[in-house]
Amino acid sequence: MTEERAVDIALLKRFTPLMGMKQRNLASLAGKVVVRQLESGRVLFREGDVDSRTYWIVSGTVELRRGSQSVALVRGGSEQAALPLVPSNPRAHSVRAVDNIEYLAIDSELLDVMITWDQTGTYEVAELQAQLNSIGEDDWMSILLQNRVLQRLPPQKLQLLFGRLQRIAVNAGDTIIRQGDEGDYFYALVSGRAVVLRETPLNQAGIRLAELGPSDTFGEEALIAGAKRNATVRMLTDGVVMRLKKADFAELLIDSLLHRLEYQEGSDLVARGALWLDVRLPSEHLEHALEGAINLPLYFLRLKLSSLDRSKRYVVYCDDGRRSSAAAFILVERGVDAYVLNGGISGLSDLAKVISAR
Repeated sequence: MTEERAVDIALLKRFTPLMGMKQRNLASLAGKVVVRQLESGRVLFREGDVDSRTYWIVSGTVELRRGSQSVALVRGGSEQAALPLVPSNPRAHSVRAVDNIEYLAIDSELLDVMITWDQTGTYEVAELQAQLNSIGEDDWMSILLQNRVLQRLPPQKLQLLFGRLQRIAVNAGDTIIRQGDEGDYFYALVSGRAVVLRETPLNQAGIRLAELGPSDTFGEEALIAGAKRNATVRMLTDGVVMRLKKADFAELLIDSLLHRLEYQEGSDLVARGALWLDVRLPSEHLEHALEGAINLPLYFLRLKLSSLDRSKRYVVYCDDGRRSSAAAFILVERGVDAYVLNGGISGLSDLAKVISAR
């Protein structure tokens, strides 16, 4: 059974806590969720699993088990089925389909952000429609809220950010930011696809660093580091981007999202299993670096992101904290647990004790 079917607002209203959400926000959620199917005898998740989704049973019956013991049966449409299935993490029970079932699965972080904003926000979505034009209210909010950076904003700042975003329609081949230019805006891609390119003396066409899609953000490095653009972003298809002025970016995002640590705090974190991440140039790293540090230059971070162990925490550093702040922002956006060494290694008073010469 691999078929899926669309979700409507009436279905979402059957489940807690979705039933308490505003109509427009349910419509936004409905456009991004499908009813999935699972065959009889298959396991939805197992006891001890760590899962980032919230589940509800729509139809059919599931069995909850702890170890080898059957604990309960939950049938779609029942009072018990209105509640999320085993919401604890790690999962306290295994859930197995007794017969063919239908179920909902929604990313838990996205759900939490949408419910929080729904319950505390006062900003009317309709007020943004003049800016968003052809992008419906059921699309723009859910697309942008899929971004982990925006999910971590307090509701009040999220409201301000949505109010200050500017919409720009773009065409395939358009250059959104150009390597070497001054940083002026932070961007979020709402629709379409773009490519990140870095020019080098030996490759004027640019090394392909990454491809971006809906909900991805870019342009933050130059704003945080106070430097020129270190890459070019060019549209591969027609699309829509939202941009935020540099001053608004600093006010609403940087301080809210970056966690800064003093050296001793970072060392303690590393002693408990975290890793130092040096985002300076290889030549800088070879001259002096923290013991055991991984070197991944900022301009290669997007390209080499898959080389990082996402189960680890990273304490990111550079010389003065600017490049590391930009790097940590990128890592946080992609779901990596990252911290910034406050002031960088140039601010450390006793380099002999903490720096390993190369």
